Amino acid sequence: MRKTYKTYLKSIAVTFVMAMLFYSCQGKLKEVRNFELLQDGPQAIGKELNLFYTDSGKVVANLKSPKLFDFSNQTFPYREFPAGLNVIFYDKDENKNTVYADYGIVYEPTGLIDLRGNVKIVTSDSTIIESQQLYYDQNLQWAFTDQPYTAIFPSGSTTNGQGFDSNQEFTKFLSRSDVGVMYLEEEEK
Repeated sequence: MRKTYKTYLKSIAVTFVMAMLFYSCQGKLKEVRNFELLQDGPQAIGKELNLFYTDSGKVVANLKSPKLFDFSNQTFPYREFPAGLNVIFYDKDENKNTVYADYGIVYEPTGLIDLRGNVKIVTSDSTIIESQQLYYDQNLQWAFTDQPYTAIFPSGSTTNGQGFDSNQEFTKFLSRSDVGVMYLEEEEK
């Protein structure tokens, strides 16, 4: 009888310990699942950004955005600007070029920037280029789009086209097709 009593107590103790472990693991399982869900989300969220990029102590760009999602924790890392962005670039002579867009995404591994929705570039010479989408390759320093665009030049000339490729200074501008009005000044002889 004593042996049965000991067996009975051991069975209760084992059952109690198993129940505790099961309950304990159940709580941890929920935490692990929540952690997995967080890994799919952004690593960081920024609000009301005003970032300055410098080179040798000199400001080369100023980025402003209401919101940033940083997905650097993904296998293909990227940063997303879902509420738009405004970037001012300064060249070596401190001339500024400004870029506006309703949405932006920067793909870190490739250096490609994808701007969408009311993309507008205003260059230091007052040239305005507008499109619904624009890509910029940071490695090649090359801007391009396959979307329709409008370019308004300081002279008042305009051009509308279907896609272009250009260097970042817009001194090499290759339009795929365009129609426009050009104003030319005649030289007096």
